[in-house]
Amino acid sequence: MSNLPVPMATNNFLVPNFTFVIELVAFVIILWILGKYVIPPVNKAMTARQEAIRKQFEELEQAKADARAAEESFKEQLTEARHEAAKIREDSREQGAAIIADMRKQAQEESDRILKHTRTQLEAERQQAVQQLRSEVGTMATDLAGRIVGESLEDDERQSRTVERFLASLESDEASTASTSSGVS
Repeated sequence: MSNLPVPMATNNFLVPNFTFVIELVAFVIILWILGKYVIPPVNKAMTARQEAIRKQFEELEQAKADARAAEESFKEQLTEARHEAAKIREDSREQGAAIIADMRKQAQEESDRILKHTRTQLEAERQQAVQQLRSEVGTMATDLAGRIVGESLEDDERQSRTVERFLASLESDEASTASTSSGVS
């Protein structure tokens, strides 16, 4: 082995070598390419995404506000519907009461009409019965009187007068008895 000295490379750190310059130029070119072509679209995409997120938040806030307004509107409509239902129930009760009162009135009027008709009919039947009894009592009375007196009372006019006098005396006796009994009470 020889003892020859190995030439020493001169590496002066103050003087850059050529590789460093090429690496530096390549780095700058890559930075320029990134700054020119890559970073603007990325920034643009990020800005667009941030804007979309901001719009979604605004829409969300608007949707919340709309939901609150719709809920308030629903509550108001529900309250109004309840009030209206209560009013309808009350009106129905009043109408029902009015109908019942009207029906009672009509029933009372019908009852009064039927009673009046019945009384009129009864009075007519009573008059007819009295008339029939008068003629029958008169016939029987004249037959009896004819047997007692021994004379025939076949004359209709005479028979009618006798019957009328007999019934009038019966009615007067009946009226005097009724007045004395009512005066005693």
